[in-house]
Amino acid sequence: MTEKVVGIESGAKNKMRGRPFQLGNTLGKGRPRGSRNKPKPGQTLLNEYGEHLVRKCIALAMQGNQSAMRMCMERISPARRGAIVTMSLPPIRTAGDVDKAAENVTQAIRRGNLTPAEGGIMMNILESRSRVIERVQLESRLEKLEAALAAAELTRAA
Repeated sequence: MTEKVVGIESGAKNKMRGRPFQLGNTLGKGRPRGSRNKPKPGQTLLNEYGEHLVRKCIALAMQGNQSAMRMCMERISPARRGAIVTMSLPPIRTAGDVDKAAENVTQAIRRGNLTPAEGGIMMNILESRSRVIERVQLESRLEKLEAALAAAELTRAA
């Protein structure tokens, strides 16, 4: 029993990770770039008769078939994934501006002008903006400190 384990371990140690094929093996290069997936069983038929099917669906929609109309309209104008939120926010340049904007969003949710989900999305956007403002302010403060330290070093050296 121990012989098998040793044999497996020694074989695993000699095998190079990340290179399952030997060098020079042209079959081990993987899938060529730009190669397509194998077509599914009915895909060639759909490709062949696709134009006729679309025309038939449009003809049925023109005759008043509700399902065909729905299918055509979904292709022409797909449903929106996210609603457009319209609300006025102050220009956001400082952390105080983010606070004012967050208060506006909270008020809009309370009044029913925004759904809680839309308000949550807006708050996430404001939080991201707040982080950007904090990073910019921190970078500015660090640059000023470094400049002050460099000036202090110059005065000590002189």
